[in-house]
Amino acid sequence: MRKILSLFTMSLLITFSFGVVTQAATEGTVTATVTAQNVAVTVSDGSITYGTLALSGTANTNAGGLNDSQTATNTGNVSSDLDIKSQNGTGGTAWTLAGSIGADQYRHDFCITDCDGTPTWVAMTTVYQTLASGVAGSGTQVFDTRISIPSSSTDYVQKSVDVFVQISAA
Repeated sequence: MRKILSLFTMSLLITFSFGVVTQAATEGTVTATVTAQNVAVTVSDGSITYGTLALSGTANTNAGGLNDSQTATNTGNVSSDLDIKSQNGTGGTAWTLAGSIGADQYRHDFCITDCDGTPTWVAMTTVYQTLASGVAGSGTQVFDTRISIPSSSTDYVQKSVDVFVQISAA
């Protein structure tokens, strides 16, 4: 009987030792956040009226000219690059955007350096080129433009000579 009792006690001890104690795992937390990248630009006031100019005439938007500087604002949330271009003049007979004026050829420039003092004018093309690099979110770039119209023109109707500003993540 003692052997049976001893065997029974041993059986209970084995059952309890395998089924009684389990320990839960512990965990740590890694705080993670993310923000969607926003790349966007606005240009204000966004409109230039050069007016009526004589052949070979020029006009600009700096303080000594039309006093109509433009401001490109990075309305996104990341540092970005701004690029600028113009277009061939449309309306009636097209004017070709060129490095110098000629028959139905006009020149369109931009300035970001000392535009109201001794401006540094850069000729625009129909391909984007750098206006400003590394403009912070909510940052701005003020620029002026200058137009030099053709030395002769096939017609005398109003031309559209738009300027485009593009933004891309730096």
